[in-house]
Amino acid sequence: MTISAIQQDMRQRLDRIIPEIEIRYKAELIHEILCLKKEKDVAILGHNYMEPALFHYVPDYKGDSLELSRIASRIDAAAIIFCGVKFMAETAKILSPEKTVLLPAEVAGCSLAESITAEDVKKLKGKFPGVPVVTYVNTYAEVKAESDYCCTSGNAAAVMNAIDSEQVIFLPDEFLAGNIAKETGKEIITLSREDLQNGFSDSVTEVIGWQGRCEVHEKFTVQDIESARSQFPGVVVLTHPECPPDVVDASDFSASTSAMVKYVEDSQAPHFLLLTECSMGDNIMAANPDKEMLRMCSVRCPHMNQITLEDTVASLRNDQYVIEVPEDVRVRAAAAVQRMLEIG
Repeated sequence: MTISAIQQDMRQRLDRIIPEIEIRYKAELIHEILCLKKEKDVAILGHNYMEPALFHYVPDYKGDSLELSRIASRIDAAAIIFCGVKFMAETAKILSPEKTVLLPAEVAGCSLAESITAEDVKKLKGKFPGVPVVTYVNTYAEVKAESDYCCTSGNAAAVMNAIDSEQVIFLPDEFLAGNIAKETGKEIITLSREDLQNGFSDSVTEVIGWQGRCEVHEKFTVQDIESARSQFPGVVVLTHPECPPDVVDASDFSASTSAMVKYVEDSQAPHFLLLTECSMGDNIMAANPDKEMLRMCSVRCPHMNQITLEDTVASLRNDQYVIEVPEDVRVRAAAAVQRMLEIG
């Protein structure tokens, strides 16, 4: 695909989203990426939260955490570049240890992943011996290695229901845990690092959660939804289950990013408001020009935004930045991730 062909396609697809001067510049970067990845036998995975020019033209595979985890386990390319944040690239390395896995940004963290450590999980297991640990995939490899199961927002309820245990430790997102506990009809207690140090009421509860949050999703409020509905009657509000439970309750639909994409594609509603990382609304609008997405979302993930076209070019040119996971950690983490994939 030539630079001019890329520019022409971008004008048709992204004209409502990207100004002309950016289209000319970004088309050159996209062209170089397409040439380099073919030359070097590199597969590129792109999360739904990538900015539109990158998302629509660069990845060989696109989707949410669960889809990309499955894909990473069966890719044939010699190397993988993960256009997402660090824990996602680690998951690809956990499932494909023989492959070189690269992250375009030197530091692309996650507030949720950083809310819990392997030591925290060990202490929780000490407080609740024998209770299985379910860890959200939005965590680092060391935390996964201390877990029995991983899950994503798309299969968290299925994982919870598949475990034959009266109690489950669910980490680290307190809002996702609360929403899943409600969906599955279970009682929940949410603990913090201070609770482990100072003690807490150990009354019997079915779900033991953790006081971790996504810095993007915790910002959305019920007032955001009420404001949208007052201005745009008939708007359909979609939320990610990392949002607070009252926000999820006030929305029309709550599910994983891929499920939200499919919902919009299948719906005939006049307007949509997505309460999740806001670049995803741009990506849906570009793929579905007949759908009207309200541009009221202004919350961007500072970590996802570190993945740029420029850095993706540099990653391909210079084989940077290599993701490494110690083998003993990888093997234990892989067991938890594989249990997730088996449940589906």
